Amino acid sequence: MSSPSRRALVSVFDKAGLAEFARGLHDLGFELVSSGGTAAAIADVGVQVTLLSDMTGVPEMLEHRVVTLHPKVHGGILADRAKQSHRDDLDKHGIEPFDLVVSNLYPFFERPEIETIDVGGPAMTRAAAKNHAWVGIVTSPDQYDLVLTELRANDGALTDETRRSLALEAFARTAAYDAAIVRWFQGDELLPRHLVVSLERTDEELRYGENPHQQAARYRITGTTSWWDDVRQHAGLALSYLNYYDADAAWRLVHDLVIAGGSDSPACAIIKHANPCGVAVSDDLASAYQLALECDERSAFGGIVTVNRPLDMATVERMVAGPQADVVLAPSYEAGAIDALVAKRKNTRLLEAPVPEPVTLDYRQISGGFLVQQPHHFDAGRADWKVVTKVAPTDEQWRDAELAWRICGHVKSNAIVLVKDGQAVGIGAGQQNRVESGEIAVTKAAGRAKGGSCASDAFYPFPDGIEAAAASGAAVIVQPGGAMRDEPNIERADELGVAMVFTGERHFLH
Repeated sequence: MSSPSRRALVSVFDKAGLAEFARGLHDLGFELVSSGGTAAAIADVGVQVTLLSDMTGVPEMLEHRVVTLHPKVHGGILADRAKQSHRDDLDKHGIEPFDLVVSNLYPFFERPEIETIDVGGPAMTRAAAKNHAWVGIVTSPDQYDLVLTELRANDGALTDETRRSLALEAFARTAAYDAAIVRWFQGDELLPRHLVVSLERTDEELRYGENPHQQAARYRITGTTSWWDDVRQHAGLALSYLNYYDADAAWRLVHDLVIAGGSDSPACAIIKHANPCGVAVSDDLASAYQLALECDERSAFGGIVTVNRPLDMATVERMVAGPQADVVLAPSYEAGAIDALVAKRKNTRLLEAPVPEPVTLDYRQISGGFLVQQPHHFDAGRADWKVVTKVAPTDEQWRDAELAWRICGHVKSNAIVLVKDGQAVGIGAGQQNRVESGEIAVTKAAGRAKGGSCASDAFYPFPDGIEAAAASGAAVIVQPGGAMRDEPNIERADELGVAMVFTGERHFLH
């Protein structure tokens, strides 16, 4: 057993595991000092505890706002025992040092309000972390077992390495706590003055970054979770950086397909290099997959396949007969579907994922900082659109036009999307000029766009884009409008007998 002179200051809001931890410290010879509910919880399990007010001579006050803010507390935490002047100050003022501080903070993340902004807790935590050469700082019940194990193995002492590691976690926790408070104070301001972002690395092991020689990891905002934290991987290799990036784009697209009348038909999206290479909606999932695949089967090899329905055996049969997918995402899998896919596609990552939640802000790194914007979204809907030609779309053409426009918002600019009967038949992406994107889409459509709709993510500056869309067989063109030459373009569409709709909203995606 260690010397009875060892002392631990224990002040926690989250009391999970506290009884066992306090008993373990007591058995190791630690004097436990605590206050309020923490002291009561320790005493209730028969462990001796010294009340903080007895040590300081000052009771808790201001409805528990002032408890640990006292020289006998912070002097005992911050004293550098290697310095004679510090030891002299301790002796002069009758202060005994602490060897361990156990502190977790008020639940501001869960209940953001003035009264859950902790003051004493962060002060103690930072003090102990600063003086980690002498003091161990325990900030989470998750650390209790590790700390007790090491104390038992080392006669009641923690190693230098462990104290430093605990101090790092402590500073990270108080930094994230302060970041959450800053976010709360700025309220719903869209682009606030201060963006204090604290990130923590998750436990997933990424195979590599964009390339095998680059290391990578997934981080999340500290104190929060995202839909990725609830993803279950049923089979396949570990995900790489690009698997995450592409899968995120694919999952958002398949959940963003809004068809006329708010239909939520079975849908499938296939993504390659963050761009859709196939999208379709249909009456059943197997047909939706097949139609999505037929848009560009060659590009679908090694892509990301996402569906908005439980993956059934009929769809699995189509999948195993088609090209290899790197990742499959579904909200769930019907009985036998996973085994059937693994039997034929053992390296394919099979992910089960919840509906993605909205993103608050979109960050993009540039040299020395970030560009920050609202995330991509659709403001204008069909009710806001304007038919500018003599010919108007039919009901079927309207449905294709809305689907084409929705897909177009998820394609890298310049973007052209051709849709017929709920199926993307040609997608042109990422070219430096809109004409070449259109040519790519028309080539991939191979005549299948006749009577369908063509969507362009930005306005057509010249009639050549209108002519290319008409040459593909598209009966409807959907574009933002707003070009200096809108009138000549409208005239050309009328000459070609094509309906044209202005959305009034551009959808560049870089």
